[in-house]
Amino acid sequence: MRILLVEDDDDIADDVVRALSASGCLVERASDGDQAWFLGDTEDFAAVVLDLGLPRLDGISVLKRWRASGRTMPVLILSARSAWTEKVDGIDAGADDYLAKPFEIGELVARVRALVRRASGHASSVLTFGRLTLDTTRMSVAVDGTPHKVSPLEYRLLDYLAHQPGRTVSAGELAEHLHGAEGVSDANAVEALVARLRRKIGRDLIETRRGFGYILSES
Repeated sequence: MRILLVEDDDDIADDVVRALSASGCLVERASDGDQAWFLGDTEDFAAVVLDLGLPRLDGISVLKRWRASGRTMPVLILSARSAWTEKVDGIDAGADDYLAKPFEIGELVARVRALVRRASGHASSVLTFGRLTLDTTRMSVAVDGTPHKVSPLEYRLLDYLAHQPGRTVSAGELAEHLHGAEGVSDANAVEALVARLRRKIGRDLIETRRGFGYILSES
């Protein structure tokens, strides 16, 4: 799951990146408003954690530009501005949630996960697709109730497919959310990862739509 973190404080950014990465996310960081606006406008992210007090372009302006250009990814505002009027301004600009500094890192991770779930139509942290179950809180995988050990990269692939219900995901899109825009984008690497997963959890749980990509089986 690819997350954009927009934060100019290095210490806070390091803590957030570490926590979100440990929860199975691929985190990319922008440290000023101009960079944040460009990344959010040109690349796809499952969610954004957005500070308000940014160099060059403030967070509210960044968010308004995204929404004006039709960008719909869920946004969690993270800010030292805790007055209720600031929260109203953020929500009115298009934010989906608001967390004031200082904050508990576990709460931030939980809120980001909840935003991603809601954006994909899931109400629970436990996602079920036919015989396959993913617990997104524990980052665990089970088939017919039996736990299966998967690598972090394998889990991230299943997690991303699970948050795209009913939609076939191309190998290129999967590669971007597994490795980032500048990472490995070889479709053969994604095919090899899917093959390895199928050997672990069963061939029928990840369907291949030839010429289109992959989708989790609902049957």
